[in-house]
Amino acid sequence: MAVFVLDKQKRPLMPCTEKRARLLLERGRAVVVRLAPFTIRLKDRIGGALQPLRLKLDPGSKTTGLALVRESEIVDAETGAVERLEHGLWFGELEHRGQQIREALTLRRHYRRTRRSRKTRYRAPRFLNRTRRDGWLPPSLQHRLDTTVNWVQRLRRLAPITGLSQELVRFDTQALQNPEISGVEYQQGELAGYEVREYLLEKWHRSCAYCGATHVPLEIEHIVPRSSGGSDRVSNLTLACQPCNQRKGSRSIEDFLQRQPARLHQIQAQAQAPLKDAAAVNATRWALLNALKATGLPVETGSGGRTKFNRTRLNLPKTHALDAACVGAVDHVRDWNRPILSIRATGRGAYSRTRTFKNGFPRGYLMRHKRVHGFQTGDWVHAEVPKGKKAGVHVGRVAVRQTGSFNIQAQAGTVQGISYRHCRVLQRADGYGYSFQPKPDTEEARRAA
Repeated sequence: MAVFVLDKQKRPLMPCTEKRARLLLERGRAVVVRLAPFTIRLKDRIGGALQPLRLKLDPGSKTTGLALVRESEIVDAETGAVERLEHGLWFGELEHRGQQIREALTLRRHYRRTRRSRKTRYRAPRFLNRTRRDGWLPPSLQHRLDTTVNWVQRLRRLAPITGLSQELVRFDTQALQNPEISGVEYQQGELAGYEVREYLLEKWHRSCAYCGATHVPLEIEHIVPRSSGGSDRVSNLTLACQPCNQRKGSRSIEDFLQRQPARLHQIQAQAQAPLKDAAAVNATRWALLNALKATGLPVETGSGGRTKFNRTRLNLPKTHALDAACVGAVDHVRDWNRPILSIRATGRGAYSRTRTFKNGFPRGYLMRHKRVHGFQTGDWVHAEVPKGKKAGVHVGRVAVRQTGSFNIQAQAGTVQGISYRHCRVLQRADGYGYSFQPKPDTEEARRAA
């Protein structure tokens, strides 16, 4: 994984390798600025030569893929054709907490309504006295937008990014409704059909609809056979493994699953159900595009079908970060097999200072101050315990208690009851938790794709 580099005046330079960063630190020419993402600052250099870097985004409802690549071009001397080559430098996966925000707001609304029924039920209702600004998004969706833009700005402060790429649409609805549509270049030739396939893979959870088999080759199957008048619309398409597809043949689904009424009802219901996660992405895609354009950098867009086409053509495993690397026009991707920084949005705490029962009545009170002995929940700490059952070195995210006995959420698990005297702060809390994923298992990831 590349190391971010800042000059003496804290301006971004080209990222360097881990070995070069280690040598700079050992020789005293640099100091550590951040641990995640790992960043150093040079003591004896101002400015330097820069190369074009592009930050690529694969927005998702739960996880957003981030890929920082260095761009170069290969020109064929005979034909003059130009191929776009990308070198992977840094990969990350940003995990959102939109579902947690939605559940918290639902719980707060429940408490508010029960409190009103107990104390102020005589007042006239005022549920229509709120106005919403243009472009308003629900808090759970606004969180996805804000965290993504926040990390774009962070990475711009750490690397000289010259361009952005975003997967604007998860699925091309025009190509889904009318596969014969013309006039758009990428819907012709090799890319035809990729929008439908990717949509079905997401909708049916990459498994056979009839037997539930996974990690096997899947085929597109018509719920109502074409011989019986079935259409090619996506509401009539599903995924099936080859044995199930052959056994069903031209039979109706009611006849094929007459002994499995539960599965029959599930398939019929899911065939008409929309994708909830795709709806969340579609609701924020244009707001994210406008926010990226506001940065002043050129923004490239692409569809989810093109991303899947590029990843399949380049034979890359299925991960959020590598999906981001395949967004837009890509001819070749090198140095893609790197560790991935997992970034989990944790928030900065809660405003509520009480714990409640299920009916909303308080049952306990929390600390009025966030810091205990100089530590705060969310700090990345290094603890060296000299003796006892928990002797050893523990590194991870800390959760503080007023007594000074902390919990440390390490990579191997949570360690409880660590005294603050053994802890040392590595990085202050910034609303995110960090962990490192190993290099993707290429064989297993390709089977899952």
